[in-house]
Amino acid sequence: MVTAETAVVLPVLLLVLAASIWVLAAVAGQLRCVDAARLGARSAARGDTSADVIATARSTAPAGATVAVLRSGDQVTVTVSGVVRPFGALLGRLPGTPVAATATALVEDPP
Repeated sequence: MVTAETAVVLPVLLLVLAASIWVLAAVAGQLRCVDAARLGARSAARGDTSADVIATARSTAPAGATVAVLRSGDQVTVTVSGVVRPFGALLGRLPGTPVAATATALVEDPP
């Protein structure tokens, strides 16, 4: 009797595990976008070129993420967006989760 109950519950447990891994991948990707946007905004606030800002943000962003830099007066805004897929070969076939983050900073005065 216990074997039959385990056989019925096991697929449900595997589905819950797969969903948990998917959620963890999405949260990790969102946090990487936030960190990348903050690093890019700090870099732009220091006066780095747009190419350097994008390179700095991409170094932390999820793979394949896009980085946009917008300078407006004394403010700079960096937006990082991308699609995060779950870990593993089997779960990687599932649809991706879009993630994005924006950070704004004031441009620092030159010394």
